[in-house]
This record gives sequence, C-alpha cells and structure tokens, in this order.
Amino acid sequence: MLERDALDRPPMVLIANDQEWSARGLESILTPHGYTVLRAHTGREALDIAGSVRPDVVILDERLPDIRGTSVCRLLREDPRVGAHTPIVLTTVDFVDREQALAGFRAGAWEYVSEPLDAEALLLRLTTYVRAKREADRVRDQSLVDSLTGLYNLKGLARRAREIGADAYRVRGAFACVAISPEFGVDAPAADAPALAAEHLSEHVGRILRHGSRASDAVGRIGPTEFAVVAPHTTAAGAVRLIERLQQDIATSPLGVGDERRAVRLRAGYSAVADYAEAAVDAEEMLLRAAEALRRARETSRMESPMQAFDQQWVRLAL
Repeated sequence: MLERDALDRPPMVLIANDQEWSARGLESILTPHGYTVLRAHTGREALDIAGSVRPDVVILDERLPDIRGTSVCRLLREDPRVGAHTPIVLTTVDFVDREQALAGFRAGAWEYVSEPLDAEALLLRLTTYVRAKREADRVRDQSLVDSLTGLYNLKGLARRAREIGADAYRVRGAFACVAISPEFGVDAPAADAPALAAEHLSEHVGRILRHGSRASDAVGRIGPTEFAVVAPHTTAAGAVRLIERLQQDIATSPLGVGDERRAVRLRAGYSAVADYAEAAVDAEEMLLRAAEALRRARETSRMESPMQAFDQQWVRLAL
C-alpha cells in the first residue's frame, strides 16, 4: 500500500477512458491502495479536469471518442497548469508497436502500456511516479517561477528587479517598473466576469506576456490577476508606450468564453526614473510603487483613465 505519511496527502489519479469496464478495473486497483480517482470519458473532459485539479498522475486511453490519447497528452504538456512533471500513462487494448510507443513518448507520455495491466507492476510504477512529481512540486514551490503562467513569481521578480537595478545603477540608466491587471472591456456584460476564473484570465494574459515581452525585461505574476514588468533603459514615456503595446497585444487576443470572445483591457500603474543612480528608491520600492499606482488605477471608474503614474501628484494619463 502507498505510504500516505511520506506523500502528505492521498495521490490523485485522473483516468480518461470511455470504456466503463476498463476504467472501473483501474479504479478497483488504485482505490484500495490509497489513491483518489477522478474519471473523464472524453479527451476534452480530461483536459478541463486536469487543468482544474492538477492530478498527480493521468492515465489516458489511446482511443478516446473525441481526441486520441496521444493528442491529449501533447495538449496537457503544453498546459502550464499540468506541465512536464505530471506523469502521464497511455493505455491501449491493442499491441503497442515501436512506432506507436515512440509517438507516445514524443507527445510526453512517461509510459505506453497494453491492457490487461499488471496490477502489481502498475502500483509500483505509480508510487515512483508520484514521488517524483511531489518532489518536483516541492522544488517548484521553493522556486522563483509562477507555476500557472511560467513567469517569475513575486519572489523571483523582486530578485530580478534588484539585479536589473544594479546594472542600471552602474550605467546611470533609465529604469521603470510597470504593474498591470486585466479586466473585461466596457462592451462586455458585467455578468460575464464571474463566469471566468481568475486562473483562466491570468493564464491567458501570462501567455501573451511570455511571448510579447522584450528579452531585456523581467516579467512576473504578483497577484491572482496582477502582473509586473521590470524594464531597464525605460523612461516614464517608455513605460507608457510599453503599457500601450501590451494593451494592443491583449486587445488583438480576445479571451474565448464558450462560443463568444470577450475583449480584455488593462488597468496599469508605473514608476519610472531617468537615472537610477540618482533615484531615491531602490528597485523593490519601485515595484511596490507601481503596484500602488495600479491599485489607484483600479479604483477609478471605467470611464476614467485606466493608467496612473506614481509620483507626488499622482499624475493621471489617458490610455
């Protein structure tokens, strides 16, 4: 039986299989040995559940009714909420030849096995897989990266801000910190907002920031739906342009909601200095000031300016 104390909580396994007899057979093996089992009957359902609950192991049947298991595996690997460290086992009632196995491994599967399964071997393998996944989770939790978006977390961004600030001090360069938060545009009915989880919105914006930021910038997630950019060689005017560019990138990538697509706009705040060596604040304080400016911007009505700068007068700018 799985050692619960060593793993802190019951490991969770997602079984995606539309064949009731096969799925129940797996469940009858796993449940008595301390596993919590979730069921999905289609590939799309498996993707939704895995992104929501983040299981410790996913067991996919290759012949799902809507999407082949190999394709589901590939999509799960592309989902930052699941990532590369979640074990995925592909199963099939057919013989697995070399080409099929290689295709499964290329898609990100840890194993590709034929049914009927060897229960004892499966349990031993899953114990190893779960321990590896839990260790990866522990390292990730202690890391500088946000697991949902792949961007820096607050701790990581603060460290990068200090490093970038040190370079700016050495060259007496301009330095800016920008904080942003997405919200639905004025054309979206207010009732739509609660229907989308903060994670969904943050993942969407995080994906845009990962692909659209300058290589010299450091980008991080600093709250449930708040992000920040540490931008070297960037004046106040440059910070405004950065926000406008991010707004444009997000405006051209509307967020899908069912059969509809809703526009997302930004609230933003920033703090910027022309010469970091002469600034009276350090990089972390500038991050805090940008976040405070964002808070002020979020308190304004939809008809008011969505962007604010941190300075003595709280200068308000039109976006």
